[in-house]
Amino acid sequence: MAIRKIAQIGHPVLRQRAREVSLDELASADFQRFIDDLVETMRDANGAGLAATQVYEPVRVCAIEVNNNPRYPYKPKVPLTVLVNPVIELRTDERFDNYEGCLSVPGFRGVAPRATEIRVTALDRHGAPIDRVVRGLTAGTFQHEVDHLDGLLFVDRMVDPKTFTTWGEFERYHQAAFVERAKALVARFGE
Repeated sequence: MAIRKIAQIGHPVLRQRAREVSLDELASADFQRFIDDLVETMRDANGAGLAATQVYEPVRVCAIEVNNNPRYPYKPKVPLTVLVNPVIELRTDERFDNYEGCLSVPGFRGVAPRATEIRVTALDRHGAPIDRVVRGLTAGTFQHEVDHLDGLLFVDRMVDPKTFTTWGEFERYHQAAFVERAKALVARFGE
């Protein structure tokens, strides 16, 4: 396994739609090593998720995991989940104003409205089907990562550019109120 470099906002790889992964490609030893690298890179950077495009590989794969993450202490735990060729279906018109950060937009946060309930269909890293409903704050994490595979960053989802802030100023002026709203959402949905 290897820790890979993370692409930063402005790099063209972050703005392209990633290609689908075939079952044969997914089953290959090289691709399985790539998934291991993706997970190791996410964990090393304390990310809640990481998409393949963020490590310069334009393929439809992302990893999500939240386990006592120091960057997001208010997020509920999510066991390691690898999504291959994910598709998200919004299941509600209800939105949550999520103050998001991103490893590809380091040091900044901004409000991106996210659906509070989604259905995700995908394959796992071994090609088995995933069909799952995800709610609450965790639904926002899944939407953020799949957006990467479509060439979108959270800054593209921001409705009000005035919410764009450095991480330090977020902590100083916005974090307390946001964490209270996030905790209420987690209490409501359990995720």
